[in-house]
Amino acid sequence: MEKSTSSISIAIVAFVVAGILFGLFFISIFKNRSSVPDQNITNFDECAAAGNLVMESWPRQCRAGDETFVEDIGNEFEKLDLIRINNPRPGQAISSPLLIEGEARGYWFFEGDFSVRLLDENGKLIGESVLSAQSQWMTEEFVPFEGKLIFTTPFQRGLLILEKNNPSGLPENDDRLSVPVHLLEN
Repeated sequence: MEKSTSSISIAIVAFVVAGILFGLFFISIFKNRSSVPDQNITNFDECAAAGNLVMESWPRQCRAGDETFVEDIGNEFEKLDLIRINNPRPGQAISSPLLIEGEARGYWFFEGDFSVRLLDENGKLIGESVLSAQSQWMTEEFVPFEGKLIFTTPFQRGLLILEKNNPSGLPENDDRLSVPVHLLEN
């Protein structure tokens, strides 16, 4: 009986020591990975491409050394009470034709429509279209919208801009949702 108790005690001690060593091993890997020099990393995409840890928050964050880079999601947070986009999502890879879907307050539309533009990384216009309400738009409530955007110019990164329809032309009535996107590689 005494021999089996000491065998169990030895097994428990060995298990605890193995657990501590295993934990220290993973801590050293994580510590080495997060203390890698920045390697000229200047933004979230470069940080993620370098294999650094990406935190699955919204927006996502990437840590390189002592720096944290936040994924660019445009101005989605500040426009949540006015317009919401379901497809494409910020940072999503896109291809043509692109189906754009979401919902906007009725006053974002005029005659049931508003415009969308796609700019490349240099700000050059590479596509534009109209998005249309999918139900009664003369309301202050959210109204579903959709439309297709066709583009042929290749680009690495782009910016999809959904513009509030402003028939008055007054600058104080302008508004837009900016959604960063990437070209889907074929």
